[in-house]
Amino acid sequence: MIQIKHLVKEYGKVVAVDDISFTAEDGRITVLLGPNGAGKSTAIKSIAGLLNHEGDIFINGDINTTLTAKKNFGYIPEVPVLYDTLTVEEHIHFIGKAYRVENYMEYADELLTKFNLNDKRKTPAKNLSKGMTQKLSMIMALVIKPKALLIDEPMIGLDPQAIEEVLELLVELKRSGMSILISTHIIDVISEIWDDAYIMNKGKLVRKVTRESLQEEETLKDIFFACVGE
Repeated sequence: MIQIKHLVKEYGKVVAVDDISFTAEDGRITVLLGPNGAGKSTAIKSIAGLLNHEGDIFINGDINTTLTAKKNFGYIPEVPVLYDTLTVEEHIHFIGKAYRVENYMEYADELLTKFNLNDKRKTPAKNLSKGMTQKLSMIMALVIKPKALLIDEPMIGLDPQAIEEVLELLVELKRSGMSILISTHIIDVISEIWDDAYIMNKGKLVRKVTRESLQEEETLKDIFFACVGE
C-alpha cells in the first residue's frame, strides 16, 4: 500500500503539488491522471524519495525514504536511468546484488523473455533503442520483487506489441496483490486496466473515480475532460 498525506512540493514561489492526499491500495491499479504540468511527475518523484517535500508518504507503513521502504517498491521513471557502457545483463546484476535479492536471475530470465530482450543480454545500454531501454528499466524495477510499483508515463517509446505485454504484466502483478501507481496523461493506454483514478489539475487533486462507481456509458475520459477542460 502507498499512502500519501498532505503532500506539498514547491519550487520557489511555484506550488507544483498542492496538499494532496490519497492511497494506492494493494491488489489494485491506481492511476494519477492530469494534463501536462498538472504535477503528476513531481508527485511520483516525491513518492520515490527523489525530491524534498512537505507531508508524509508511506510504503507498506514505512516512511518512503527508509531502507525498509526502498526495498519494498520499484520505480520506473519516465526517462530510464542507465549506464551507457553496462550491458543489459550487467544492469540486472547491479540491481539484484545491490538489493541482495536471492536468485534474482530466475525472474529476470522470465522478464527478458517476455520483453524479447534475450538476444540483447550482452548489449550495452547506449546501443539499445528507446523502447528497449524502457523495457530494461521495467525489468530492473521488478527484479527486486517489490510489494509496490511506481510508474511515470510507462508507455513512452514502446511499440503497440510491447504496450500490450506491459499491460498484461501489470494485471498479473495486480492479481498477485501488488500496489501499482501509474502517472500518465494518456487515458486510452490504461483504460482497460485501471481500478482507481485520481485526477490532478494545477497541482491539486480535483476528483477521485473508481471503476465500480462509473455510471452506465460513463467513461473515465469523459470525467477527466469535465474536470480539466478539453
